[in-house]
This record gives sequence, structure tokens and C-alpha cells, in this order.
Amino acid sequence: MICSSLTEKGAQITMEALEAGAVSIITKPQIGVGGFLRDNEDELAGAIRAAAAANPRRLNVQLATPKLTADAIMAAPRPSAAMARTTDRFVAIGVSTGGTQALEYVLPALPRTAPGLVIVQHMPERFTSSFAARLNSLSQIEVKEAATGDRIHTGRALIAPGGRHTLVKRNGAQYVVEVIDGPLVSRHRPSVDVLFRSVAKSAGPNALGIIMTGMGDDGARGLKEMFDAGARTLGQDEASCVVFGMPKEAVRHGGVQEVLGLDKIPNAIVAYGR
Repeated sequence: MICSSLTEKGAQITMEALEAGAVSIITKPQIGVGGFLRDNEDELAGAIRAAAAANPRRLNVQLATPKLTADAIMAAPRPSAAMARTTDRFVAIGVSTGGTQALEYVLPALPRTAPGLVIVQHMPERFTSSFAARLNSLSQIEVKEAATGDRIHTGRALIAPGGRHTLVKRNGAQYVVEVIDGPLVSRHRPSVDVLFRSVAKSAGPNALGIIMTGMGDDGARGLKEMFDAGARTLGQDEASCVVFGMPKEAVRHGGVQEVLGLDKIPNAIVAYGR
């Protein structure tokens, strides 16, 4: 577990720590650390419990890039085909503890023709821009920190900014994101539940929802709402999760249609674009 200051240098070092296998981040002020520790002891205790429950051995950070099947690649839509539809289709992903390594496995495996993605990774403010930039440098698709008005389209992944919620809205035949302030939801901001509920409302069957490794239950209720609205839904399996908390709760709530290993998720995303 990394306890880092909200600085550009701190963000850089934290990204290196996450790449090396750290499972969570706590942000601290540059001054007044003693008061910060006293005021945030519940949050710190929860983060320590999450780190203690994690099993990093389930995720080999040196995993080779997954091989996409020929069928999945041939089935992926070209941008012109996607634009010809009356509505776009996209993928919404929710992930927490262990998610940085999982996303570094999934996103670089996707071709430029992969459907658009919107992702909530539980991460503090100021760290998500560095994380998005790192993923962008590793991937064929464009990866950026989401901003209000950004369109979800083929070959692009939008990462929800830390400290703010990200929603999806319909704009004619297209989908865009809106980044807003607001209270914690399911103990998080950004919250997976907020993203998934907006997707259920605005996209319904035009979206694929995926819930991946993470502590707690954020996203479980939202994924069930997506399922009830006609969306396809997937959950990461226990064997490949660093923490099988969020997917387990999503299964318990009845919102997961299929459980897949991490190595199967890139193909599932590409195949969804057919």
C-alpha cells in the first residue's frame, strides 16, 4: 500500500510502485501528517485490510500480452461500420484493488478497432492522469483521462478522473461522458455504481459491463441495473482476481451473466464489437 503526497513527483513514483505490484494508494498532505493520520484512521485501516486480503500472486505482472483470436479480430468493427449504426456500442469497466495491473494487461491487448471504453479505477485525484498517460503509451488504442463532453468511440478508452464521478449520457446517436462533483457513493468517488447506473439509463442493451478485481461491493448494484436494462455483463473470476470482492458481490446480486479469467477479457471486449 502506497502513502503518497499529491504532487507530480509523487504521482510518478506511485505509478512505478503500482507497476511493481502495489495494490492501493492513500494520499497524504505534505504538512500536518500527524493530524491527517488521526482524522483518516478509518480509511487507512480499510486500505490496510484491503492490502492484507489481496493475493498479488494471482496476477503475474509479467504476463505476456494475450493473443487475440482470429475470429475476434475479424469480428471487430471498422470505424466506418460503427459510425453507420444508429447508436454506438461501448464497454463500461469497474475495477479497484489490483486493477492497475489488470488494466495494464487488458488495454494493451486491444486493437485500434476495439469498441470504446469508459473505466472507473478507484484512484485518488491527480493520479488518474498519470495512469491514463501510462496506459496510452502502452496501448494501440487512445487512453485519456475523461473530461465532460468526451465522446466514447471506437479505439478510445476514457479513465474516470480521481475525486470526481463520471457518467455516460446519450447525445443523438452517440454517447459522451460527463464528469461531476458529488458525495461519495458506495464509499468511493469516482464510483463504479454511478457509472454503471448511468450506462443502464442511457445505453441499456448498447453496452457491455465488466466488473473486475477489487475490494468491497462498489458496482454490484449498478451492474445489476445494467443487466436488467438489457446490457451484456461479465465478471472477472476469482482465480485471476487480486481481490475477489467486487465481482463476488456482483454475482451475488445477480448482475453477472458470465464469469471469465483475466486472459479471456480482451477477446470478450473485441468480440462484443461485432
